[in-house]
Amino acid sequence: MTERRLSKYTSVAEDVAKAHLVPETAQTQAPAFRLAFEDLEFLRREDMRSVRFQLELLKAELMMSEAGIESTVVLFGGSRIPDPVDKGSARTETLAGLSKYYDEARRFAYMAGQESIAGGGREYVVVTGGGPGVMEAGNRGASEAGAKSIGLNIVLPHEQAPNTYITPELCFNFHYFALRKMHFLMRARAVAVFPGGFGTLDELFETLTLIQTERMERIPVLLFGEAFWRSIVNWEALADAGTIAQEDLDLFRFVETADQAWDAIKP
Repeated sequence: MTERRLSKYTSVAEDVAKAHLVPETAQTQAPAFRLAFEDLEFLRREDMRSVRFQLELLKAELMMSEAGIESTVVLFGGSRIPDPVDKGSARTETLAGLSKYYDEARRFAYMAGQESIAGGGREYVVVTGGGPGVMEAGNRGASEAGAKSIGLNIVLPHEQAPNTYITPELCFNFHYFALRKMHFLMRARAVAVFPGGFGTLDELFETLTLIQTERMERIPVLLFGEAFWRSIVNWEALADAGTIAQEDLDLFRFVETADQAWDAIKP
């Protein structure tokens, strides 16, 4: 009897199709009649925010799990840092000079991609914010190694289009920064941070805070370009002031090249 009942159980897709076949009346055209999960107006309501949070958490989580991804190498960095071949079009001389880190990011991601392929594509999968600049370099390097890579895009007023090197089935889009940042770090085995702006700083300090407060395990955090980072953050002053502990300065290390970075994290 149980098997017979189960065999007659209709799927979600079947019920959706049936719901669209009902006669058009005042009742069936009313918003209240729509299936809740098909009602975008309902899902966008202010009081449905927690449900939208869950959807953004679960969609990427389930799809990465189904792809067999167990660990990642995260690349953070500026969207405005150009490919060296295009550095003549950079908006400042400083950005033109920082273009060398596009190549370092590309090479570092290539190394991670090679390691990922050697392990069956489940470990050391490159993940970026999915946009241009350093993010493009990261996905590009992994692609050149023949490895899959992840892009965690977010809807922004500018620079939000995904770069073309992301593995299409691992190209995600987010509305909430908080959920996007969770996915950056949930599988992270290492974090490489290249010169960047507010977004890069936000991602860096969030990572350091989570490690400092033991909300995530300690992993290598590699800052490319010591001169850049020391010019914008007086790290020792934080420790001297007592706002961080002296040992917190050991939560990260400076590197200049992809080789140095890979030596710090290679298995």
